[in-house]
Amino acid sequence: MLRLFDTLTGHRRLVLTENDRAILTRKGRIVALLGAGEHRIKRDDMVDAHTLTSPFVTGANVDMLLRDAPDLVATHLVEVRTGAAEVALVARDGRLISAVAPDTRLHLWADAGPFHVTRHDVATDVKVPADQAKRLVRARLTALLTSVEVAEGHVGVMTLDGTAPALLDPGLHTFWNVGPKIAVKVVDTRLRSHDVTGHEILTRDRVTLRVNLVADFRVVDPVTAVTKVRDFEEALHRALGLAFRRTLGALTLDALLADKVAVDEGAANAVRAEMAALGVEVGAIALKDVILPGEMRDILTAVVAAEKEAEANVIRRREETNATRSLLNTAKVMAENPVMLRLKELEALEVIAGKVERLTVHNGTAGLLADVAKLRD
Repeated sequence: MLRLFDTLTGHRRLVLTENDRAILTRKGRIVALLGAGEHRIKRDDMVDAHTLTSPFVTGANVDMLLRDAPDLVATHLVEVRTGAAEVALVARDGRLISAVAPDTRLHLWADAGPFHVTRHDVATDVKVPADQAKRLVRARLTALLTSVEVAEGHVGVMTLDGTAPALLDPGLHTFWNVGPKIAVKVVDTRLRSHDVTGHEILTRDRVTLRVNLVADFRVVDPVTAVTKVRDFEEALHRALGLAFRRTLGALTLDALLADKVAVDEGAANAVRAEMAALGVEVGAIALKDVILPGEMRDILTAVVAAEKEAEANVIRRREETNATRSLLNTAKVMAENPVMLRLKELEALEVIAGKVERLTVHNGTAGLLADVAKLRD
């Protein structure tokens, strides 16, 4: 009967559960916001249905509802509005459900609450506390976050809008990305080596060669190292190259090759002083290699070979002289000592006997010695 009556009068019935809400629009204007229960509405009324399972009020009718029915909004909705430099975190039952960006408004069904709103001024504090960052990550609300990881043995130099540099210790750091522009440069503070390879110089005697330098360094003032120059390692490379181009260019090739691992202490100290002003401490500096042109390498090889050959000849002559002197001394001893001479004769006889297959003695040892080896008159 009621259904027939509604049909005749141009109405219909709308049933909403406890979790349902509906915005009723008639002739382009919002006339009611319906809660749980049975409602008798006109057949041409437009119904924008919502469920409290999702507490957010969305849709094309939200702006119209705010404009045409402010009393309904105050009764049934909760508004979260943020300022130009403010982020709001909305929690329900202890769990974050939304992160509201600056200059934004969010509407929620009041019956889906209660809600807890936490506000953060991103103009004065861009860093997100670690526990709060973990909650946002667990809730998958990371659109307003940016993270930087600083490894062990490194530090991070952070600037806000290009100014006010600050240091970040090793670890994971999370920031709001809707405040000042954040830039973080991670600097390695461990002891490292820097190589300058293939650096060409012209020696004082006009020989072109290439040298390889190595320098130990570490960053002691990360803020100065990052802010004073664009790239402190490039500045170290340039300082090493220029300083040793001047000092090595004042040496002859022979002087340079005589002690290639040594470097001019004045040039090294100049490099250390220049880099100290940039927050970099330079330690040991050494020449690793001296690379000669092909033609000069062949010439030096020939020179070294000639020098070694001359040394060998000197040694050979000295040994021959020593041998002759020793032989002369032996002859003098034999001339003065007949027994020694006799022993030498017997040694010679032993050697000769060892070289023949058969030896026949006819007239005794004395005759054998007289016939075979006449060593004296």
